[in-house]
Amino acid sequence: MNLLIFVFKQYSMAEKQNKKSALKVQKGIAQPSSINPDAASRFRKGKTETISVDQYLEGIISGNRTILSQAITLVESSLKKHHPIAQQIIEKCLPYSGKSLRVGITGVPGVGKSTFIEALGKYLTGKGHKLAVLAIDPSSQRSKGSILGDKTRMEDLANDPGAYIRPSASTGSLGGVARKTRETIILCEAAGFDTIFVETVGVGQSETAVHSMVDFFLLLMLAGAGDELQGIKRGIMEMADAIVINKADGDNIKKARLAKQQYENALHLFPPAESGWIPKVLTCSSIQNEGISETWTNILNYQNLTFENGYFQSRRDRQNIQLMYRTINASLKDTFYHDESMKNMLKSIEKEVLEKKISSFVAAQRLLKNYFNRD
Repeated sequence: MNLLIFVFKQYSMAEKQNKKSALKVQKGIAQPSSINPDAASRFRKGKTETISVDQYLEGIISGNRTILSQAITLVESSLKKHHPIAQQIIEKCLPYSGKSLRVGITGVPGVGKSTFIEALGKYLTGKGHKLAVLAIDPSSQRSKGSILGDKTRMEDLANDPGAYIRPSASTGSLGGVARKTRETIILCEAAGFDTIFVETVGVGQSETAVHSMVDFFLLLMLAGAGDELQGIKRGIMEMADAIVINKADGDNIKKARLAKQQYENALHLFPPAESGWIPKVLTCSSIQNEGISETWTNILNYQNLTFENGYFQSRRDRQNIQLMYRTINASLKDTFYHDESMKNMLKSIEKEVLEKKISSFVAAQRLLKNYFNRD
């Protein structure tokens, strides 16, 4: 510290005496602004411009991906002022929806979901399909933020003109599926996408949320990760329309074949599916593009079978009814917690519970009674 003070004094004296010194500060190059003026002007312009519901509809059905993305942002928005226009857009798009094949893809973390989706997606776009990938990223319970890095993980597919990738934050919703994913599916179908992939965060007890919005539920698994049936719950296997063992390449080929046999034996123990479909166990290598076409053929076989026996449409009808009830539950929850009078009452009731003046059950009943008995 003393040395620094001495150097500083010497430099100051040299400046005062206008003498040359070995210590000299270079001015350097002026740093550019951290804000791009062109981007800022476009941002401000976009903020001030208003688009009508009919303009949104026209843009979506014409395949304008910018307008599609803006509409999805409105649907996902938590701001109340966006809800009316978002619902109007969805209603306008409903007649143009329902013509895609919806595939849910889930699996344990590290199973290679993104690599698999990119391999299968490139295969589909190569055959002329239009694919929309709705990738759900986990949200932090602390910051509520998400990385949303699916476009980075699926770089080739993201640059494919036949594909559209929309990462969304799970926002702590059931099963890691964004609450607005169903509405997003409707918008993507109206935009002309004939195949929809819904990629979930990972295997968990609430993956029924994925199953309730797709036509085909695909479960990705790994071989050689210990007991093949350990850590995967029976309920998820019962929901799966196919189990695909990924990374079946190199030294993993023998392990993948063994795992396939074990899963097939396990599936035989389950009761017959209502759809009449017998789930298949397949192996694939996403990196080497092996087993990808067989996986898609299996999905198409399921679609053809369920179309013929009527299960395909009946399943969608049930999903729509389930969506109605879940929307009611979500709306009741939102209106309760966003009500200003309830917010104030919650604080006082919380204090009484902490002071053990009333039980948690009595507190909940009092809050609900107050909420529903308001004028």
